Amino acid sequence: MTNINDITQKMNITVSLHEKNHIYQAIINYKDENNKRKQKWISTRIKVARGNKKKALQKAEQLRKIFEDSINPQKTEDNNEILLFRSRLYNIDINKTYDENILFIEYLKLWIDKIKNSIEITTYTSHMQMINSRIQKYFTLNPIKLLELKPIHMQNFYDNLLSDGLKSSTVIRYHAIIRKSLDYAFKHDLIINNPADKVTLPKKNIFTASFYSQKELNTLFEKSKNDPLNLVILLAAFYGLRRSEVLGLKWSAINFENKTITIKHTIVEIRLNDKKQLLGKDRTKTNSSYRTLPLTDHIIIALKNQKKKQEYYKKKFKKTYTTKYEEYICLDHNGFLIKPYYVTRHFPILLKNIGLTPIRFHDLRHSCASLLLSHNIPMKAIQEWLGHSDFSTTANIYAHLDINSKLTSVKAISSAFNL
Repeated sequence: MTNINDITQKMNITVSLHEKNHIYQAIINYKDENNKRKQKWISTRIKVARGNKKKALQKAEQLRKIFEDSINPQKTEDNNEILLFRSRLYNIDINKTYDENILFIEYLKLWIDKIKNSIEITTYTSHMQMINSRIQKYFTLNPIKLLELKPIHMQNFYDNLLSDGLKSSTVIRYHAIIRKSLDYAFKHDLIINNPADKVTLPKKNIFTASFYSQKELNTLFEKSKNDPLNLVILLAAFYGLRRSEVLGLKWSAINFENKTITIKHTIVEIRLNDKKQLLGKDRTKTNSSYRTLPLTDHIIIALKNQKKKQEYYKKKFKKTYTTKYEEYICLDHNGFLIKPYYVTRHFPILLKNIGLTPIRFHDLRHSCASLLLSHNIPMKAIQEWLGHSDFSTTANIYAHLDINSKLTSVKAISSAFNL
């Protein structure tokens, strides 16, 4: 009968620490069945800092024991024993629905269900949509157990997405979900390391924003006067608002006396249980997106006209006019909220009828930034106007449009050379 001590002695399992990316890594050294020396790197998830090395050494020894346990033929016969061992070791609550034969796609669905109460519902529905579509399709045709998942399996999946014509940025989003799910599995000791860390991702697409000139914007404003999206377009272009911010505007956000507008509520559309639903949130995308901006006389007139229209339609349609959304600004003739999907679908139709170059609705936000730059508004002020949380976001998107700073630079260079 094989003795576990004989196996571990032959493998000569030892562990050491290594610092990588400011995190202590446990390096498990062992010999395989062919007596070849091998290494397995596992993150201790402990930061390199004063007083942390002792903790990292203790964690490394625990990881060594887990690895030793994983090659024990007596214990691998009963996976529950391994899980109980790990739960005692880390004092964690192992998901009872987990077993060693679980497929990766099955684990993904268990994981998203496990974390749904700890993430935004918009994030949850987005993850669910991606899992239930391409991820499920691929890993159903290519069934792989969670414990057998390797970097090459994910690499093949990402190559498949790219061959289907998906952009690199979309592939990176799929990777983010997969990596996050495997990170959860690693933290709960269901896997010994995260194979997603070893995947080579495609280079992110260089984003170049489309935008309208001042002349094109004025044409759009003039020729969309009788369109249901007229006010939505005007507010989006003038303030550089996101679609969710425009549709989420309430009358309580408007202060006619102080002439201010406050961006503090959003409307998004989610798919839950195969049904589209509108979701209102009393918060913006980031803390910086919560902002108060000045009202101009032109915008005040447009808003007051909108108020009159709503009162007119309410009297005209009486009982058929819904009052459910009367606190909102951007409503249709029947008092219903203008839906995000309608904006996305109707906007290109409007542009085609007007004869303007097709752009996305979100490009009105970029048009706003472009117009501000052309009038010598500093990048920092544009960041605050648009509600970007980080200056680098504004700079990365719009730096190529900042011709004024480049003109200053070329003048400095020209004066330096006596040509």
